[in-house]
Amino acid sequence: MEITTQKFRELMQKGTYVEAGSELFEAFHKYSQEALKITSEINNKYNPPEKIRELFSKLTESEIDETFGLFPPFYTDCGKNIKIGKNVFINACCRFQDQGGIEIGDGALIGHNTTIATLNHDFDPAKRQNLTPSSVKIGKNVWIGSDSTILPGVEIGDGAIIGAGSVVTKTVPANTISVGNPARVIKKIEVNNV
Repeated sequence: MEITTQKFRELMQKGTYVEAGSELFEAFHKYSQEALKITSEINNKYNPPEKIRELFSKLTESEIDETFGLFPPFYTDCGKNIKIGKNVFINACCRFQDQGGIEIGDGALIGHNTTIATLNHDFDPAKRQNLTPSSVKIGKNVWIGSDSTILPGVEIGDGAIIGAGSVVTKTVPANTISVGNPARVIKKIEVNNV
């Protein structure tokens, strides 16, 4: 029985444990091959913005808003579990491991070389090939600085800023600035609600 994209997303949202060699594991392989094909189209020649959106829609099997912007190259080993809001911009050389689910809110800015991971390998060496998914959620109007890494299970609150080069290991509150490895909150952002 083939796993549909919808079923795949449902299983990942539940955090379903993925055993090496299982049907779900094989779906990972299938989606990675599709992602390699589509990202090679995105990355290896000039495409105008409307073609980038068309290819990204094909990659994610979802409608991508006309306000979306991407500077290639872009890398992902799945593509089917990325949700993108409006006015999102992803800068060059970003890497998304999206099997576990990546949701990016309206107005978010993702800096150069950002890595977003959503899978952990089993701690038991005998089961190391097995995987546990855990989604990443990036709120509205978030700014992630260049060379940052966002780890599985992290939620970044609306309006937050992640400083360049940070490694985000836990949830970040809304309207805060976090920096470092591991990232920690260094400042609250004052928001004027006019």
